[in-house]
Amino acid sequence: MKQALHEAQRAFERGEVPVGAVVVCRDRIIARSHNLTETLNDVTAHAEMQAITAAANYLGGKYLADCTLYVTVEPCVMCAGAIAWSQMGRLVFGAADEKRGYQRYAPNTLHPKTAILQGVLADECASLMKDFFKKRR
Repeated sequence: MKQALHEAQRAFERGEVPVGAVVVCRDRIIARSHNLTETLNDVTAHAEMQAITAAANYLGGKYLADCTLYVTVEPCVMCAGAIAWSQMGRLVFGAADEKRGYQRYAPNTLHPKTAILQGVLADECASLMKDFFKKRR
């Protein structure tokens, strides 16, 4: 999760909403990203989407059952759908997103075999988000 936080900090520095994601497979980071929606002018360029695509390219296949996605903030419904379609083995996220997180709108979106761990470094992840939006207002 610390590596995902590092990615979130990179997003913060670029003026992007500070969400970072890292995909780990067999104890090795195979993909990392942060939000790029402003940079790419693309509403789908969330950190999770970028990391899933990079991981699938690295492995040469679309299924990530042996992988863990670490993300600093609870995924939105779009990202949860991508996590489900990739059959991600495990999702670990930091801060909950009570306004836009998948658990509010579609709690059953993830693949049934995906293990979920939430709240890892939640305070640090939430603090980065709060600082970003405080700075923007």
